[in-house]
Amino acid sequence: MVGKGGVGKTFVSGTLAKLIKKSSPEEPVIAIDADPSMNLYMELGVDHETVKKITPLCEDAPLVKDIVGIGGGTAENLIINLNPNVEGLIERYAIESPEGVKLLIMGTVRSAGQGCMCPANTLLRALLRHAFVRVRGSVVIDMEAGFEHLGRGTIQYVDGVLNIVEPSMQSIETSLKICRLALELGIKNHVFVANKVVDKAEEEFIKSALSDHQQHLDFTLPYDDCIRQLSMRSRVNHDMLWKSSKAVRAIEKLRSQLKN
Repeated sequence: MVGKGGVGKTFVSGTLAKLIKKSSPEEPVIAIDADPSMNLYMELGVDHETVKKITPLCEDAPLVKDIVGIGGGTAENLIINLNPNVEGLIERYAIESPEGVKLLIMGTVRSAGQGCMCPANTLLRALLRHAFVRVRGSVVIDMEAGFEHLGRGTIQYVDGVLNIVEPSMQSIETSLKICRLALELGIKNHVFVANKVVDKAEEEFIKSALSDHQQHLDFTLPYDDCIRQLSMRSRVNHDMLWKSSKAVRAIEKLRSQLKN
């Protein structure tokens, strides 16, 4: 899941992961939160107190050094193992959601002056490669906003990219840059998904803007006030709102289309 900040990547990621698990209860579903905001747990219904007790993988300095770092002294962040062994990390560090989705939180830079993030990025890249190549089941990644992660090549092993775009030129411009970089990485399956679309005019605006760059809109998710209410984090009537949401119903159609 990629796109400009604020377009709804996290909502689509969490909802899609839950719907995949609901449709195939016996199939392992792994949701990886690689967005610095680290809010995917909310969409999956994981309790905040549970999340507070864990250290995101990329922020666990001893773990990162043990798996990735092979140097020492002042250069330890520059001397790294580019092919680290990440076997078993998902099983050891994933949190299970109420629906049975396994959530892995990668983390981000917490403060200024932390230095080079190369070891953490190397860990993320190796973990994603392992998840997509070796792990049985479905893997959904909520990537950070923008396209820096494409420059690092962290998603080159995915089966496909869902490029989430909203009705704004800023969002469309970002998504087009993401598409170009994804193609350079060799990612062939690229799905443009319009989110938070109020009416036909907004959908046509996105279609036209993409068409100007020889791209086409694959799927549209409607604006839904239920999602705004759900985002207020009140658990009152949560299940009822989620089940009645027209955006959730649209993502279920998207899930079916992706499977086919």
